[in-house]
Amino acid sequence: MSEQSICQARASVMIYDDTSKKWVPIKPGQQGFSRINIYHNTANNTFRVVGVKLQDQQVVINYSLVKGLKYNQATPTFHQWRDARQVYGLNFASKEEATAFSNAMLFALNIMNSQDGGPAAQRQVPGIQNGPSPDEMEIQRRQIMEAHQRQETLERRTSTTGKCDH
Repeated sequence: MSEQSICQARASVMIYDDTSKKWVPIKPGQQGFSRINIYHNTANNTFRVVGVKLQDQQVVINYSLVKGLKYNQATPTFHQWRDARQVYGLNFASKEEATAFSNAMLFALNIMNSQDGGPAAQRQVPGIQNGPSPDEMEIQRRQIMEAHQRQETLERRTSTTGKCDH
């Protein structure tokens, strides 16, 4: 498959309930952290946010990112975005995970917003700024991958020192 994770973080997945004017779990009774990934499909240059509950491995969100999506970092650990039907929120386990996720999200949106109609439209028009240059995108990609590797190292360290549920 031509899809790869560019980011992984732990967060509670929420939606905004207009009737109660409150943030609620995306699935009723599904409180707790999920493992959230942003996947990049390199074949068609699309991205999606996928969340799987840590507790029972149920998929709680599988959201395809769209061009023009507005992503808002409401607080250092709570980020949100909206579409025509719903407002989504992620309540992260730590500031570091929130930062890594937002960097990957902004990277994905930057790529999507800089393309007009697919690979052929990515050619630069002389004299016109059309999003990040290929060099800038490669630097961003490297920074995201390095942050991802630091996160994995941190998780390995904490999982070996953490307590087990035996």
